[in-house]
Amino acid sequence: MGLPLEAERLEAQEDLAGRLGWEIRDHSLLSHALSHRSWCAENLGTNSNERLEFLGDAVLGLVVTVHLYQTYPDMSEGELAKVRASVVNSAALAEIAVELGVGEAVLLGKGEDQSGGREKPSILADAMEALIGAVYIDRGWEASDQLVMRLLGERIEAGAAGPGGQDYKTRLQELCARSFDQLPIYLVTDEGPDHAKEFEAVVEVLGSARGVGRGRSKKQAEQAAARQAWEALRTSADSKASTGASGRLSDFGGMEQ
Repeated sequence: MGLPLEAERLEAQEDLAGRLGWEIRDHSLLSHALSHRSWCAENLGTNSNERLEFLGDAVLGLVVTVHLYQTYPDMSEGELAKVRASVVNSAALAEIAVELGVGEAVLLGKGEDQSGGREKPSILADAMEALIGAVYIDRGWEASDQLVMRLLGERIEAGAAGPGGQDYKTRLQELCARSFDQLPIYLVTDEGPDHAKEFEAVVEVLGSARGVGRGRSKKQAEQAAARQAWEALRTSADSKASTGASGRLSDFGGMEQ
């Protein structure tokens, strides 16, 4: 790309490629996929990842669509579309990016970096799509198909099992990504012996506790906490829309004690 990468970013990018299972042929595609437009604005002559993001979005959608069509022959067109929408969205991609540590590998301008850009769901989701596009260019359809299914296979299966309307973690992720450009954070604790363990989850949005849930598994506790947070934030969002409030987290009220 004409400019030397910081050693730590280069290492983070190579580590990320390893986690993706991407055996790279053209290493310039890796850094290209992770080049945010804010970094390119400060480094003239470089290209942002937006074109790769455009391509990756199409590849992602087609991989998921083909898989759904072939795997669930009894699903109607409407049902297939709902399952696809539940996994092909910014919130889901941003969550995967967090799990993979994409934020540490993204090239950002100084201002974007200092403002928390490495944790912004919009930047993370775009980078994931760009990476998928880069893998398609570098290794072809089979490799990109395998990558998408490794990343989204379990989510597709869960979405197809339905009903998606009860997946409050996904609902909360989408609401937070849309309203705050941040993802919720879950803090889980447990108590009791192994055969009778009980879990408690607290979900935070922008550093504030928004819901608490309990259950016999971590998943149950997180879903319960997500439901409480989603219902509270959703109600407040509807009220905010009708009154024209600013959209800050403070406008959404606090968690009941």
